[in-house]
Amino acid sequence: MMQMSMSSSEHAGGAGGLGVGVLPFDGMGLYEQPRPRLVFKMPRVVPEQKTKFETDELFRRLSRESEVRYTGYRDRPSEERQGRFQNGCREGHTEIAFAATGTNLQLVFTPASAGFGGDPRECDFDKEHGKVHLRSQLIMNGVCVRWRGWLDLERLDGVGCLELDEERAAQEDAILRDQIEGYNRRLRDFDDKQRVYRTGAAQASHLNHHHHHGHHGHHVSSGGAPSVEPHLAHRDPEMEVRLRAY
Repeated sequence: MMQMSMSSSEHAGGAGGLGVGVLPFDGMGLYEQPRPRLVFKMPRVVPEQKTKFETDELFRRLSRESEVRYTGYRDRPSEERQGRFQNGCREGHTEIAFAATGTNLQLVFTPASAGFGGDPRECDFDKEHGKVHLRSQLIMNGVCVRWRGWLDLERLDGVGCLELDEERAAQEDAILRDQIEGYNRRLRDFDDKQRVYRTGAAQASHLNHHHHHGHHGHHVSSGGAPSVEPHLAHRDPEMEVRLRAY
């Protein structure tokens, strides 16, 4: 009944060919009829996020700490890549991939230079010499998760994993419930209006049928006598003679 299309970044890689859809932006879906037009946004999360995180094979693999690599500017010299990686981190973004699965993620976090209003632990150059520790929240395959790990500033590789972001998952679940209830309410209103319209149309058709039938049944010819001939679809010769005699 509803056609939905989701705009998400999908990456497939590794021997397993595992894919991932990551949200920074919303998808849109449309449920259309000529009148009225109802527009539905694709939900950002799935029901039972915790269950999916614990049972989905991709999440099970990515929840274990494993090797990650910086994937930006792979065609550039090593020193230039190191500089671009650090600059990106200080601006609040970077691109990494899990080596085992080839799953690519675009991480967004509080810049290291942020003075206040953010969490400086999301990008920490001071925690360990020669490394940067990162944390980033994202919605992946309909589940709120948090990427946590570190990368070496020279080798541009390190270790990371995904964790279920339970606090944000609860917030998104509440939004999802409100969204579904809103859709159901709009559909109920639409069905009620359609039902009223169909009932009114049926009554109008019924009344029009009786009016039309009565109008032709009492048609008076120019001579003042009732004209029944147009209503006789099948006439036998004997009746035609009687009509003409009349």
